[in-house]
Amino acid sequence: MRVVVVSDTHAPRRWKSCPPRLAEHLRAADLVLHAGDVCVPSVLDELAAYAPVHVVAGNNDGPDVVAWGAPETLELDLDGLAVAMIHDSGQATGRTARMRHRFPSADLVVFGHSHIPLDRSGDGVRIFNPGSPTDRRRQPVGTFGVLEIENGALTEARIVPVD
Repeated sequence: MRVVVVSDTHAPRRWKSCPPRLAEHLRAADLVLHAGDVCVPSVLDELAAYAPVHVVAGNNDGPDVVAWGAPETLELDLDGLAVAMIHDSGQATGRTARMRHRFPSADLVVFGHSHIPLDRSGDGVRIFNPGSPTDRRRQPVGTFGVLEIENGALTEARIVPVD
């Protein structure tokens, strides 16, 4: 299973349309995860034209994004891999322990909010932030993530630059 992971698209201020490099990966996706701060549900409709979308609400998402189907947290079984999603995982210090406590059965926790790409393991959990494809802030380039899942195992996790 190939999963494309995005976060913090901040449309329409930052996301005008899907970046070409992201669209290239979306065409091969089985599933899309959006870790919040979508801002307008039309982004989710655009992503859903490629593959089914699961999304959590971010601090900049309003009732229209929640109505599209964005809860505060989400727990999924992706081909046998237990995946949890949340927008804001809190401060960097103690993050893996906090995510293990919040999602005790998760193998992987996907989050956003910081716009800083991260792939780290600790405290019995792997945490993954794809960064933002459209609002890079202090990062050199915008980014998104690609996960490969096989038989309950995360076989690959990549941060992909949009440029």
